[in-house]
Amino acid sequence: MNVDVLIAGAGPAGLAAGIELRRLGVSRVLIVDRETEAGGVPRHSAHTGYGLRDLRRVMTGPAYARHYARAAVRAGAEVRAGTTVTGWPGWPGPGGPLSAALTSADGIETVTASAVLLATGCRERPRAARLVPGGRPPGVMTTGELQQRVYLHGQRLPGRAVIVGAEHVSFSAMVTLAHAGAEVLALVTDQPRHQSFAAFALAAAVRWRAPVWASTAVHRIAGRDRLEGVELADLRTGATRFVRCDAIVFTGDWIPDHELARLAGTQLDPGTRGPAVDTALQTSVPGVFAAGNLVHAAETADVAADGGRHAARHIAAALRGGQPPPGPRIPVTVAAPLRWISPNAIRAGGPPPARGHFLLRSDIFRRPARLEVRQGDRVLAAARARLVPGRPAHLDAGWMARADPSGGPVRVVLR
Repeated sequence: MNVDVLIAGAGPAGLAAGIELRRLGVSRVLIVDRETEAGGVPRHSAHTGYGLRDLRRVMTGPAYARHYARAAVRAGAEVRAGTTVTGWPGWPGPGGPLSAALTSADGIETVTASAVLLATGCRERPRAARLVPGGRPPGVMTTGELQQRVYLHGQRLPGRAVIVGAEHVSFSAMVTLAHAGAEVLALVTDQPRHQSFAAFALAAAVRWRAPVWASTAVHRIAGRDRLEGVELADLRTGATRFVRCDAIVFTGDWIPDHELARLAGTQLDPGTRGPAVDTALQTSVPGVFAAGNLVHAAETADVAADGGRHAARHIAAALRGGQPPPGPRIPVTVAAPLRWISPNAIRAGGPPPARGHFLLRSDIFRRPARLEVRQGDRVLAAARARLVPGRPAHLDAGWMARADPSGGPVRVVLR
């Protein structure tokens, strides 16, 4: 089978890209996803708040997912759920077609595409990857597993629950647990305070009586055949306490689902841990683009969708031959305590990033923070930002025109 563009991932980024590609006249667009239905994470995020910035209406997650899935089909993209990209057989050198092996209930099929968009998203690190000691009883899960249990399978979870994390998704997990009949004892974070909006923390305390226990770490999980509780340590005093509970939900601590990007041979960025992309969202492999939370884990669904549309515009231009030959990639890096920046490369004469700014993440709280964009001894720009771990900071892209193509990497530092 031959297509113009193959999109791996039918979440907000992949579906929005497919819609935009069809709007721009790209004829054959195939979107595949290993899940049984298209729509991505919003399918099992039943709280409201979706769609305000990109669709100009407030929707629940499932309604938002259905909107994009149906719009992609109406636009003329082919959407295949239950289909996994399992490899990239026989990829040629630059300028040739790209081949993907697709596996589904119908068997294995090879698809050849002129361009590929990777939109495989991200996931939370489970308890095992966080190296939390103790037993391995049932009842320990991530937010993604929790929401699938509750909203896709209708499972009830009565009892007492502890949420590990205090960022946006942690409060979403709290609402899901309440819907499932659980009593949320607290949100636990090793940070000095929560990383979400003040209104979320206030609602948690007033509506659900769920406090945030800051500067608190999980030391051990107790239980074998059933969960007994969790041992917590106060990072300020060293004191420990045991909290009995029936469920523990690990939230946040995102990692990109980058297996396909790695198998495709794309260069991975050490900060985001996803594929390194320039401001057109092109990877280091010609013809392969990446968008959504694969390149900035994890932003909201509307930001992912906007990134998909941004990538689609540049894919369509490349297919038409309307883009000039790209200049050399200039890496864009950050210095600690900044964690990552996305996009993480620019090109001379290249386009600005989606929404005209770069996304950054920090490991510390700082308000106000002064950022400097440096290339060697030159300061290309200075900007102020509010830094909160787990939340994005924006860096305007106006400095790109001042970068020297032969001047080496650009570095963003905190002053």
